[in-house]
Amino acid sequence: MSPFEGFPARKEHLTPIPATFFSELLTEIDHLGELKVTLYVFWRLDRMEGAFRCLREEDFRGDSRFMQGLGKTPREAEALLTESLERAVERGTLLRAALLTGESEQPLYFLNSPKGRAAVAAIQQGKWRPSGDPQVPVELGFERPSIFRLYEQNIGPLTPMLAEMLKEAEQLYPPDWIEDAIRIAVENNKRSWRYTEAILRRWQEKGRDERKAPDRRDTEKDRRRYADWEDA
Repeated sequence: MSPFEGFPARKEHLTPIPATFFSELLTEIDHLGELKVTLYVFWRLDRMEGAFRCLREEDFRGDSRFMQGLGKTPREAEALLTESLERAVERGTLLRAALLTGESEQPLYFLNSPKGRAAVAAIQQGKWRPSGDPQVPVELGFERPSIFRLYEQNIGPLTPMLAEMLKEAEQLYPPDWIEDAIRIAVENNKRSWRYTEAILRRWQEKGRDERKAPDRRDTEKDRRRYADWEDA
């Protein structure tokens, strides 16, 4: 094994990894393949485009350098990949959803994040469909308005600082949460992003009642509870 020559002096793209990985997962993962697969998912998804990002098994297999690091032979690497993905799903780090493509099912792997959970729920509800693009295998069956258009149509004009805050929110919360939070702010006549963001943070920290009805409308009690908040 040749020694590592060190990180380059030039500025590199950094891969964001949640602190929860180090505080909760790193000490629990005792399988090298699972650790490699988990870190690879963080790295690979960060380099993908789109609001919802996922990986297929062929995405792992198609990276020859990654597969060489999993096993001494292609057969050994394949077996270890299958086992490692299974371990990551069992642990809850990754979420697996099966998308029907023709007569077969294709497993898709998402990070267990708010967006990943929302994506899996959408697949299970039949809201996703094959895209025909091998790089982005699925797409939502309907187009959602962008967060910028939602804000301008319902709350007010954008400023550069607000635009940055909205971009961050897109990475943190599922699109339907953002739409519903803006709707609640409008219904309560609290037209500010800080109020909308407070709703989103509450849902993320304390959980949200995901109703089975198609529109998941909040009850009058819910609206009154949010209306009691002071608009910062």
